[in-house]
Amino acid sequence: MANLKTHEKVIFEKLFDRSGYVLDFTDATFQEFFKEHHIDINHQKYHINGTSKMKRLRAFWQIESDKTVGNVLLGLLQYAEVKSQVDQDDKKIALEVINKLLGKQAFQEPKEDNFINLEFSQLNLSLLAIDPQFERVIQQRVDEIEKSLKSGSALAVIFLCGSTLEGLLQDKATKHPKEFNSAKSAPKNKDGKVLPIHEWTLNALIDVAYETSYIEDDIKKFSSALRDFRNYIHPRQQAVSNFNPDNHTAKISWQVLQATIASLSGQRK
Repeated sequence: MANLKTHEKVIFEKLFDRSGYVLDFTDATFQEFFKEHHIDINHQKYHINGTSKMKRLRAFWQIESDKTVGNVLLGLLQYAEVKSQVDQDDKKIALEVINKLLGKQAFQEPKEDNFINLEFSQLNLSLLAIDPQFERVIQQRVDEIEKSLKSGSALAVIFLCGSTLEGLLQDKATKHPKEFNSAKSAPKNKDGKVLPIHEWTLNALIDVAYETSYIEDDIKKFSSALRDFRNYIHPRQQAVSNFNPDNHTAKISWQVLQATIASLSGQRK
């Protein structure tokens, strides 16, 4: 039985309960979600409170261990966040409970000052496990970004960081198609089918890479300037968006790229 106190259950009821439904899950997608966690949510043991999805979820956290419940609740929270259904105050409370179940330190919202002061001076691109030609191109771009930062060319930094980030995440997605395509945040066409990975936007790649734990929460949070970098390539769209990046924005974008390289290559502690 998971160590969930009554007041802690209330926050998950608030986050996930939709009059007996759990978020927008159908019976099929609810079963598939739990299957990803190696759980048969249709098993009779989860029917002790009733057969609705929310009643089965309550039975699940009543029966299963802290770790099992914590991992599932984290997955549900990530799914809800992708669907833009999470109040940030509720998220912080939920993560504190989840981290308690998982035996982790309490969640701390990423702070910009902490992120921008992270040191990534010894990144080894060879640990990305990409082909040599691609690695040479990435290195050339890294060198160009550093020159642009020194010269104060903020817009050039945004374009270089955005396109390089897109290339690295697309490479990771291409090498792990099943994992990326099965993510809840994977972009779909009007018929509900997942788009080919080469058609994904950087925005989608970031969301799925976060959902699949290839990048951390701070990368996702501070990537806003890069998500729509392609729009800013066009002067008219840049003017309409009133996008005029300064050196601070360029520095954050560079940190996002460096942090992503460190995460994808296993160099981030």
